[in-house]
Formats: sequence, C-alpha cells, structure tokens
Amino acid sequence: MRYSIPDAAKIQPSGEVRIPARAVLLEGALQFPPEAQGIVVFAHGSGSSRFSPRNQSVARSLRSKGFGTLLFDLLTRQEEALDQRTAHLRFDIGLLAERLMDATRWLLDTTDLGGPAIGYFGASTGAGAALMAAAELGESIGAVVSRGGRPDLAATALPRVKSPTLLIVGALDEAVIRLNEQALALLSTEKRLEIVPGASHLFEEPGTLTEVARLAGAWFERYLSISSAHSRPAPPTP
Repeated sequence: MRYSIPDAAKIQPSGEVRIPARAVLLEGALQFPPEAQGIVVFAHGSGSSRFSPRNQSVARSLRSKGFGTLLFDLLTRQEEALDQRTAHLRFDIGLLAERLMDATRWLLDTTDLGGPAIGYFGASTGAGAALMAAAELGESIGAVVSRGGRPDLAATALPRVKSPTLLIVGALDEAVIRLNEQALALLSTEKRLEIVPGASHLFEEPGTLTEVARLAGAWFERYLSISSAHSRPAPPTP
C-alpha cells in the first residue's frame, strides 16, 4: 500500500504531522512560519528519535534565526521496537535516506518552497542518510550539516553531493574525526570540517552544543534561500 500525498491546504504551518513514506506513515513535528527563509529537516542518529534533546536544542536555535524545522522519526514505532532488539535498521542507510527523500518530497508537495530552501541536519548515522539523500536530490537541497556524524556511511554517494556541506565533530571524538576527514576528501562540493574544542561525540560538555548551533545557523544562513541555486556566495571564512 502507498499513502497518497495530502492536499497542501490541509497542512498547517506548525504542529504534529504524519508523513507518507512508501507503505508507512512517519510521525513528525513541523514548525514553518510564513516568513521562514527556509526549512531544515533533521535526520536523527542511531537509536534516537524526533525527541532527541540535542536536535531539539539545535532546532530551537535555528528557529530563532528565522528557519522552519521538521523533526520526524525515520522509523515507525513498530520498526523502532524491532530495532531495539536487533539494531540493524539504524544502520540501513539506504532505507533511512529513502525515508528522508520521501519527507523532502512531501514538504515540496505541501508547501510553496522554491529554490534551494531545504537543508538537512544529520546526526550520527542520520548524517550518512542526509548525504545520500542530498546526492540523489541534487540542487533541491541547499545545504547539509552533520553533527558528530558518520558521513563515511554514504561513501559511494559523496562525490555526487552538490549541496554545500559542513561537518562538525568534537575534538575528543578522535575516531569520528578520522572518518569525517576521509569523507571530506570524497566530497567535491563546497565543504568544511569544524572541530569543536573540548567536545565529545554527544556534545554534552558545557557550551559545545551551543557552538554546534552557531556553526549550523551560520552555514544555513549563507546557503538556504528561495533564490536561484546557481547564485551561491563563497563559503564563509573560519
């Protein structure tokens, strides 16, 4: 069974939403005021959900800068229950990327977004899914930000990513730094690796998540807009 896309008139600018993704419905929360300059779609990490406190914190910061946000579950409740026992779906990057693309198409079908006005914020394995989806959707995705991510999980797709990509890693997360450095070398788009001093993988140390939000906000402010995808400015200086 494939769910039909709801009429755009039924989609509220803010509130709980159910997103059709092939034969399932995914639960999410959309905050999209009319004056928003773009919308950031969050792809949570392994074993997490749309209620991730770290993603929720970054989302609040982005909304304060004028962006809309969509946080949604990449898995259904039944799939999450299965994944808690087997831990295999959280690493199915192809499935997660497909879900993210379905959510993006739903946004485009139910809003008046145009140009590169959609960005992705991926955490952990969600970053791999975000980059794989961005490679498939091309210039529809204005920018990608990864927090403590596993972009290496999208290795075969990385050379095809056109969206400007920011990789953020904690300085104490040495293994993930190496994986991000390898992924950075495979990206051929505008790109940057930012290492946050004193931060571990989950950015639990005081002030580190605030720095993630600042870096992400600056990246999205530069690259997300409803203007032409072919008129991007130069990347910001460190």
